[in-house]
Amino acid sequence: MLTDLHKRLLNDFQRDFPLSERPYQAIAEQLGVSESTVLSALTELSQQQLISRVGPIIRPNHIGVSTLAAIAVPQAELETVANTISRYPEINHNYEREHELNLWFVVIADNNEQLAAVIASIEAETGYPVLQFPLLHDFYIDLGFNLDWQHVG
Repeated sequence: MLTDLHKRLLNDFQRDFPLSERPYQAIAEQLGVSESTVLSALTELSQQQLISRVGPIIRPNHIGVSTLAAIAVPQAELETVANTISRYPEINHNYEREHELNLWFVVIADNNEQLAAVIASIEAETGYPVLQFPLLHDFYIDLGFNLDWQHVG
């Protein structure tokens, strides 16, 4: 069950997140609650799998390098391989697709050498070749959503 605080946290801070030494304290002050209340509410949202993280979205290849990658994995091994890939700190996220290339993920690294090493390590650990789809042109999309809570059940 989403409380009013949950809804405000989900909607009001997608953009204009406070850039300060204590951003959660700044949010708490704006919402009229304590910092610990904000942190508890964010933990609840994470436990309910409504959020996966709180942090910036940095445009690809402005800090370090990245690539979209895909693997063709037999369905019986998909969860195991996905969990293996998710353990790498350089993996931003991964997801299943209905396609021969059924496991897609984003790899982020400090430089091209580290990126190549991570890809090689994933190939060695999983036994499957990784196809890379590097960014050719960046099309900006605003990833924030104005949530209309009156339609939520």
